[in-house]
Amino acid sequence: MIRGTTKLIAHLGYPTESFKAPMIYNPYFEQHGIDAVVVPMGCKAQDYAAFLKPLFRLSNIHGALVTMPHKVATIALLDEVMTTAKVAGACNAIRLGPDGSLIGDMFDGEGFVRGVLRKGRTLLGARTLVVGAGGVGSAIAASLAKAGVAELGLFDAYTPMAEGLSERLRTHYPKLKVSVGSNDPAGYDIVVNATPLGMKEGDPLPVDVERIAPSAFVGEVVMKQEITPFLAAARARGCAFQIGTDMLFEQIPAYLEFFGFPTATADELRAVSRINY
Repeated sequence: MIRGTTKLIAHLGYPTESFKAPMIYNPYFEQHGIDAVVVPMGCKAQDYAAFLKPLFRLSNIHGALVTMPHKVATIALLDEVMTTAKVAGACNAIRLGPDGSLIGDMFDGEGFVRGVLRKGRTLLGARTLVVGAGGVGSAIAASLAKAGVAELGLFDAYTPMAEGLSERLRTHYPKLKVSVGSNDPAGYDIVVNATPLGMKEGDPLPVDVERIAPSAFVGEVVMKQEITPFLAAARARGCAFQIGTDMLFEQIPAYLEFFGFPTATADELRAVSRINY
């Protein structure tokens, strides 16, 4: 039930037809008696800068989820940006501070990291490779750095993108060993596909899976199918792995904490979600 006391969380992006968040958050809020609602708001890129600050003048606005195409543009519109968002170069959550300031953070990578840790893997001191330095790859790299990995290999087909990410990582995590330019997974403890490879039939694999150690942990961001060709090949090698949708569900507890709501487990959110198109 939406009423006059209900806190609004805007879900900002365009187009809105594929938004999953309302079908996860709102059943959770309903089940736990939380007086809040996630509302999709379709805002085109050319209107976003003019729309964001007036939106937060609403007396019942609590925060916002931010998705494409606004994650990068949001950074310049905030009063305070958390380190993970600075490293990622993008933001996907905005909270209204008590003084009216807009505070932003990035949780795509946090979801990935929480999933890895929940599966019993150690990240502190690990050697990690992230293939793909776009929005999601940058977010994962930022959260891996925050989690204390010792080494981070970055690869992107567009080298300047990986180099830009490496510079931001070195600025905020000067003790982290960062290398750029190779997608050879040999010797890494964690290997992440953060590219779109696997979305289309016949896509090449992002790395030479035969060079991944069977003891390594493999992560995927593609959500088109649960077991992508990359994960199937890694599983055949004997690797433990994480599917793409795990990152989605694991980041929502971090969002809830950011917004000051009671947290949840990914399993609980999966159980109550009503994703339907």
